[in-house]
Amino acid sequence: MVADDQEIARTGLRMILDAQPGIEVVAEAGDGLRAVELARRLRPDVCLFDIRMPRCDGIEATARLAGPGVPDPLAVVVITTFDLDEYVYAALRAGARGFLLKDAGPDLLSQAVRAAARGDALIAPSITARLLAAFAGNGPAGPRAQPIEPLTEREEEILLTVARGRTNNEIADELHISLSTVKSHVASLMTKLGVRNRVEIAMWAYETDRVPPR
Repeated sequence: MVADDQEIARTGLRMILDAQPGIEVVAEAGDGLRAVELARRLRPDVCLFDIRMPRCDGIEATARLAGPGVPDPLAVVVITTFDLDEYVYAALRAGARGFLLKDAGPDLLSQAVRAAARGDALIAPSITARLLAAFAGNGPAGPRAQPIEPLTEREEEILLTVARGRTNNEIADELHISLSTVKSHVASLMTKLGVRNRVEIAMWAYETDRVPPR
């Protein structure tokens, strides 16, 4: 489902996505409240939301559909013209599984939608490391929650690769392990850290200073 207050933008996104194999746009919305209403009724595999929308912006719409405490959250990818760190961070905090700029191009757009549908996350490469590093010290008040169980040595390795934006296939190749093993470790990380997706794993890694500066 696509939500954007500009009809020409919605039309463009629909044309791009409908042209991709296996992707179909099932609904459009011109404001955030309508987007939330449609998403709750239709439960699309992925919601693609602009940030600046009337009645309810894309961040609030994301929080209502995918935020902390939302049962059975939907997959949301946020797309915007504005490369502002506060927007990106707010969207991720609200539960977004991806963040792209509108000039990302068809390939990256379809990658982000497919990643969100799989339960993965994709953030525009130009902002991933900059964003997470810049906001590492501006996370939740108080110390970051520690794992309910200590992380294994392999889980620490997986944690770093996720924080650097690697996909499961890339992690498998890099660490010479099977794809199913990667998925198992990622699931274990989410359980131990009390997070719901890869973006939150990455944010936890930065906020606990697990990621060494480059």
